[in-house]
Amino acid sequence: MQYTSKMFNQMKYKSRTTHNWQVWAIYMIFAANLSEEQVLKQACPSCGATEVCNCSARGLDFIPPGLTGKITVLNLAHNRIKHIQSQDLQQAVNLRALLLQSNNISSIDADSFRSLGKLELLDLSNNSLAYLYPAWFGQLFSLQHLHLQGNSYRDLGESSPFSSLRNLSSLHLGNPWFSTIRQGNFEGIALLDKLWIDGGNLSQYEPGSLKSFKKINHMIINIRNTNVFSAIIRDLLHSVAWLEVRDIRLEIEKETLVQNATLPFRIQKLTFRDASFTDQYMSRILVLLKDITSLVELEAIDCVLDGKGEWDIKEIARSGKSFVETVSLKNIVIQNFHLFFDLEGMESQINQLKRLTIASSRVFMVACKLAKHFSSLLYLDFSDNLLVNNRLKETICEGAWPSLQTLNLSENSLKSLKNTANSVTRLPKLINLDISQNNFGEMPDVCEWPENLKYLNLSSTQISEVTACIPPTLEVLDVSANNLRGFELQLPFLKELYLTKNQLKTLPGAVAIPNIVVMSVRGNKLNGLSKEEFVSFKKMELLDASDNSFICSCEFLSFIHHQAEIAQVLVGWPDEYICDSPLAVRGAQVGAVHLSLMECHRSLVVSLICAVVFLVILVLVAVGYKYHAVWYLRMTWAWLQAKRKPKRAPPKDICYDAFVSYSENDSDWVENIMVRELEQACPPFRLCLHKRDFVPGKWIVDNIIDSIEKSHKTLFVLSEHFVQSEWCKYELDFSHFRLFDENNDAAILVLLEPIQSKAIPRRFCKLRKIMNTKTYLEWPRGEDRQEMFWENLKGALKS
Repeated sequence: MQYTSKMFNQMKYKSRTTHNWQVWAIYMIFAANLSEEQVLKQACPSCGATEVCNCSARGLDFIPPGLTGKITVLNLAHNRIKHIQSQDLQQAVNLRALLLQSNNISSIDADSFRSLGKLELLDLSNNSLAYLYPAWFGQLFSLQHLHLQGNSYRDLGESSPFSSLRNLSSLHLGNPWFSTIRQGNFEGIALLDKLWIDGGNLSQYEPGSLKSFKKINHMIINIRNTNVFSAIIRDLLHSVAWLEVRDIRLEIEKETLVQNATLPFRIQKLTFRDASFTDQYMSRILVLLKDITSLVELEAIDCVLDGKGEWDIKEIARSGKSFVETVSLKNIVIQNFHLFFDLEGMESQINQLKRLTIASSRVFMVACKLAKHFSSLLYLDFSDNLLVNNRLKETICEGAWPSLQTLNLSENSLKSLKNTANSVTRLPKLINLDISQNNFGEMPDVCEWPENLKYLNLSSTQISEVTACIPPTLEVLDVSANNLRGFELQLPFLKELYLTKNQLKTLPGAVAIPNIVVMSVRGNKLNGLSKEEFVSFKKMELLDASDNSFICSCEFLSFIHHQAEIAQVLVGWPDEYICDSPLAVRGAQVGAVHLSLMECHRSLVVSLICAVVFLVILVLVAVGYKYHAVWYLRMTWAWLQAKRKPKRAPPKDICYDAFVSYSENDSDWVENIMVRELEQACPPFRLCLHKRDFVPGKWIVDNIIDSIEKSHKTLFVLSEHFVQSEWCKYELDFSHFRLFDENNDAAILVLLEPIQSKAIPRRFCKLRKIMNTKTYLEWPRGEDRQEMFWENLKGALKS
């Protein structure tokens, strides 16, 4: 029993120990992973948020740990990494692009890239790799682009390091120390889109080394050794479509370039860049290139010709005709270009040319005799040279360039548009003419042009207006970057019009250019577009009106928001259409701006507000008239005026016995009967009548209040006329209420005729109340009772 218990305790202890160890191991792994993630975030802050991890130029000397499968692009360029280890990229299984250029990488473990089966781009250029090992690339089955140039390896090894790269599309290799290419170095690669070999010091080339390629679309090779160059050309005749040779210093080659080669050849274009030629080699190379019967395009860029054109014309002529159809010479430096020969005798070599470009090469003319032999030339580019109008007249002499359809004379020194037009009239088949970036300054009223001219480029020629000098046959016209403020030419066949960077404030009229399909008014001073302008162009398919100072008015925005097809027509919509004003929406995209009803229809809203206010006032006036609001307001004002005066004038200021208030319709009884009876009594009574006693020019209400205050009594002569009288009479009556408030005995009521209490308007509330509570005198119709009336009235006035 004791043994069993002891054994159980030992097993329990052992189990607990094992469990603790497992927890500790899991914790350590978790902590290590957490530490790696922190290191990665510190080294490359962008790695945590997106699939693109940019760690370039951060001073790293190692590949940061913690890379995961979510990363597809890893940029570690321009750091100080020296070594790539097996585990560095083990978890980055979904990488598509790995950029390691411009580091100090000198060693790579054999299986460093084994997990990168999805990698498409690997850039190891400009490092310190002394050797290339096939094991590095063995598992990169998806690799399409491999850059290895700028390292320190001298050769590619004894065999091909690229044999497993079946999907490779572009390969860049070589460096200043690269000297040897052996047979078998490129085995396994049959097709390439681009091959670039930096072989400036390439001195050993085993013939046949590049024959393993079945097709290369574009090959670039930096090379100085002429013999190696010849051997490479022989190997590439059947595979390369475009061969570009850089930095070569050509020497005289005696052997043919197609020695022992069989037709058909594939090479169609040959480019020399940064090359140097002598007169002697030019003669020889022109002869040798004729052997490559597939060659149709010859190009020289940034090259130097050390000579004056003293070519062996006879040898060139004896070698037969050239198959080249396109020649491009760009930025050719001829030290003594002014002494260069006119190449007389080359006529047989140029009559098959169809395209000729001589750009940026200080050409100032072509001899007329030579120009006449370009019988098949369709395209001629003389851009960025030294042509002036006098030399142009000699270059385009009568009978020269008989088949020419396209002529580019841009960036020369032409000054006269009229003379330029006269010169090109000698080209009967000319369709396209580019004379942009010449300083014409002004445009004459009338010019002569070739009858078939369809395209004319007059951009950047300093013209300020267009005239009838423009040929009416044009289908395409470019007058961009000038100082034009308007465009009103009649061009019935015009389909494309380019007016970029001018001073236009409105679109050209559609009537003058009814067939326009494409138009650009970008970078002008347009404030907006209207529906009428837009709809008037019946055939418009593309309109570039971007980069203008748009005023986002209601009319413009209404057109933009309600024209459904605007997005299909406007080029750059909506990103490049920005409001310049009003200030509240400056910088906002035109399509995103929506103005309020008040901003868009201000006059209508103001009119509606005015109409509503007028109606409200009209209603208030009507209601006020019906319920006598004006009367109440005016009487309230009078009452307030009266309140500011003393409640009772001093006795010394009492001037009248009574103030008489009466209707104008009752004036005959008051003035002829009552006044005579009272003012002629003994003693006489002094009465205050508004007709005779009011102060002229004084406000009537003030006269009323002053008269009442200066009177001992107020005598009301009541009748139907009194209670139905005009507004000013009501103001008089209202003023009496002040006396009613102070002392009802100061009022004496005389009824000339019976008045029903209910007939008195409600605004005479005080009067209604007095008539219901106070005794009043009635004027009797019988004369026998009138004496008693006067006695009672006099008694009331004396009380």
